[in-house]
Amino acid sequence: MSKLGNLGARLYRGEVGYDFVGKRMFWYGVSILITITAIVGLAVRGLNMGIEFEGGAVFTTPKTSVSASQAEDYAEEAAGHDAIVQGLGSGGLRIQVAGLDTNTSDQVKSELAQDMNLDPERISAELVGPSWGDQIANKAWQGLGIFLVLVVIYLAIAFEWRMALAAFVALIHDITITVGIYALVGFEVTPGTVIGLLTILGYSLYDTVVVFDSLKEQTKELTKQTRWTYSEVANRSINSTLVRSINTTVVALLPVAGLLFIGGGVLGAGMLNDISLSLFVGLAAGAYSSIFIATPLVADLKEREPQMKALKKRVLAKRASAASQSEPQEAEAVDEPYDEEPEDATPAVVGPPRSQRSQPSSRNRGRGRPSGKRR
Repeated sequence: MSKLGNLGARLYRGEVGYDFVGKRMFWYGVSILITITAIVGLAVRGLNMGIEFEGGAVFTTPKTSVSASQAEDYAEEAAGHDAIVQGLGSGGLRIQVAGLDTNTSDQVKSELAQDMNLDPERISAELVGPSWGDQIANKAWQGLGIFLVLVVIYLAIAFEWRMALAAFVALIHDITITVGIYALVGFEVTPGTVIGLLTILGYSLYDTVVVFDSLKEQTKELTKQTRWTYSEVANRSINSTLVRSINTTVVALLPVAGLLFIGGGVLGAGMLNDISLSLFVGLAAGAYSSIFIATPLVADLKEREPQMKALKKRVLAKRASAASQSEPQEAEAVDEPYDEEPEDATPAVVGPPRSQRSQPSSRNRGRGRPSGKRR
């Protein structure tokens, strides 16, 4: 832990660091590749929409010795539709069958009880209409749209429109990857999934805002110096908050991983799977996008401004002048506040050190004076 703390301190002071912004084209390519894979998976396999969105019946059985695969065969044979069966921690089963009405549901319940040797009264049945599922889907899309609009407005006011645009792109990136992985894995999309998606947007935005706040603080009066360009300061902002972002992400992922692999995999809790997978993928994607997507994109947008172009030209010209005179580059100097160097500052003139004013030698100091006497 002490080594990690020392690394974090060195990153914060700018003594070490990784050139995230300089290698941004590589990370853009990686993100585009991942996003395309997610979109292809979504287009080919589609989302496994839960019964809450498509309508149907959900049967919950008490503890039984019938396996999930066998119960799935029983349900599909009785209903004539595809069925999804999940094991419960109590030893029972949760059987979902889409496209059932009330009369058909009662018939399927009776056949399931007979095939599984259970009392029909101990099997609970819940019906969900397709219209109710459409209402849930519409409300989810409305909530997502309102959230994105409010986020963009807030970031545009608190920071600037370029940061708001970069954060919006990062959020869309996170949502696309999470939904694409849902399609590839085949997990069921339920209201719990929607809750998880809305939650990860907050986490993703948190990491991005932390970096943006550091960038805003370090770029105050940036044009009044000739040490660093905007992209270099943006890279330093990422490195200075890197350890904090990693720590918060790991701490958040640990309990979510417990829900996903222990709660969902071992205990067989269906709702935990829906929420934990979206949280797990979204948290990892959010930490990635805040470092490799959002901040480098802000640097790209800012470098297009005339002031930043002029600043970059001055910085490069000063470094070229210093290099031609065999001076250390100003970019490698010790970190100092920007406002200590005026805007029109020029490099110091390089040359031999000024000779000190010659002093009369001691043997000539008394010349012209009477010996042993003062004037």
